Amino acid sequence: MNRLPSLRADFAASLVVFLVAVPLCVGVAVASGVPAELGLITGIVGGLLTGLLPGSSLQVSGPAAGLTVLVYEAVQAYGLGALGAIVLAAGALQLLMGALRLGRWFRAISVAVVQGMLAGIGLVLIAGQLYTLTDAKAPGDGLANLAGLPRLAWETARDGGAATAFAVGAGTIAVLVLWPRWRRAARVLPAPLAAVLLATAAVFVLELPVARVEVSGLLAAVQPPSLADIGRLTEPLVLGTVLSFTLIASAESLFSAAAVDRLHDGPKTDYDKELMAQGAGNAVCGVLGALPMTAVIVRSAANVQAGGRTKASRVLHGVWILLFAAAFPAALGVVPVAALAGVLVHAGWKLIPLRELRPLWREHRGEALVLLVTAVAIVTVNMFEGVLIGLLLAVAKTAWDTSQVQLEIEVPDGDAPIRVRAVGNATFLRLPKLLDQLAELPPGREVELDLSALRHLDHACATALHSWSQQRRRVRPEAALAS
Repeated sequence: MNRLPSLRADFAASLVVFLVAVPLCVGVAVASGVPAELGLITGIVGGLLTGLLPGSSLQVSGPAAGLTVLVYEAVQAYGLGALGAIVLAAGALQLLMGALRLGRWFRAISVAVVQGMLAGIGLVLIAGQLYTLTDAKAPGDGLANLAGLPRLAWETARDGGAATAFAVGAGTIAVLVLWPRWRRAARVLPAPLAAVLLATAAVFVLELPVARVEVSGLLAAVQPPSLADIGRLTEPLVLGTVLSFTLIASAESLFSAAAVDRLHDGPKTDYDKELMAQGAGNAVCGVLGALPMTAVIVRSAANVQAGGRTKASRVLHGVWILLFAAAFPAALGVVPVAALAGVLVHAGWKLIPLRELRPLWREHRGEALVLLVTAVAIVTVNMFEGVLIGLLLAVAKTAWDTSQVQLEIEVPDGDAPIRVRAVGNATFLRLPKLLDQLAELPPGREVELDLSALRHLDHACATALHSWSQQRRRVRPEAALAS
């Protein structure tokens, strides 16, 4: 009897998560350039399989807007058939990392890099979906899409059909922004579903000439990877895509888990087990040829806020998606594509940490710079290289911050030697400033250089100081041997 209240709460929460998940699953699939049903399949696997596995108790998994850009690029470059092989390989790597207990190490990734990654994804996602918002085709990658926006605006203003689609998408975004303020209605119907339903009703009643979602059926959408597709995993570019999928999906899932843990008082996440749960889900999604999955903070937060108490809520939400996809597949065929684009434009905007950027710039300017550079690199280059650039910059910033060295200089009266004591960490990053300070010492006087207080002295500094000491002709023995 004690479990009955929890079961009731989980049942109610699962319905809320289901209503939030369906439009997002379909929207992510359409934006990724794959059949809409593949997004639902990933949502089903995220509920029925990943939802059952240990790791996080209330976190909900499914297709995420954060991987949309990467999936779209992979499908365009290698074809839909190769997507399953890439997702399968990424899932296998996640399982391996979880078994090696590497999940906890994702907490060591700079928060600025993660925020920059999400901001870059958000910008690229918005730039691409603005074209879909007008039933137009995006010209290419993130930079090309941004450059083409003025022309898109001009063509939309001149084309009645494009303007109509844009009105549908803009109306969807308006509902997404305004609906949560109507708290009574928002408790009954989540904003994403309300926005899509209202847009669909408007298009149907007014008979607007806009593109609708193409439907092929759940079973027809399943396309397991062939042996030829799996063989492409040996190609360097495909392997790089696998690594991108693995690292970005894992980081997004585990950072989401940390955020969800702060929302409830129940059992906290075991990061290694959660990584293995995500890996098992992605492996199955790969076998089915579906989209990759991550833990999704929007659905997870909805689960907690709706009163979910155990993993039963996320498992049941997968059951409801399965029943919906099996019983009402034709319902997707009346949904306007522009409405789904509006949902994703709104989701992309929420990925950009505008509120956090201003205080971060005031208090930690270096971290803000890492965030901005990562975002810009993702937009101008690509996802994988952009994240690598951000990580390298974060490491360089940390090295610079920790490489602090001070010279305590005492110049006594008369001809007594000048005493110089170095304190801190002497690395090549601070060598120019260090040598400049030593060069300013009064010439012609003996110098005693004491390096015993240094916590670290790298080879570059040791060599430079030894050369300088030979020029000054007198150095204390312990200074020459200090390290």
